[in-house]
Amino acid sequence: MANHKSAEKRARQTIKRTERNRFYRTRLKNITKSVLVAVEEKNLDKATEALKVANKSFHSFVSKGFLKKQTAARRVSRLAKLVNTLKVA
Repeated sequence: MANHKSAEKRARQTIKRTERNRFYRTRLKNITKSVLVAVEEKNLDKATEALKVANKSFHSFVSKGFLKKQTAARRVSRLAKLVNTLKVA
């Protein structure tokens, strides 16, 4: 247990941050999964809508400081590449 006032505050901040990061990490996985499921079902409309949500969400995570800009761009790009395979087929 923390013995100093500053250490107690750091412990509280760590708990808050951990909770917040867990929320965003779970949200990120769910958004990604929704695109992947739609692609697997070969549902172009559903996949396109899920990709739009993913793009918007990932870039809002960048503004919140949860993701780096290039990481979000890379993930969206990979998802878009998958969705585009449906358009070709």
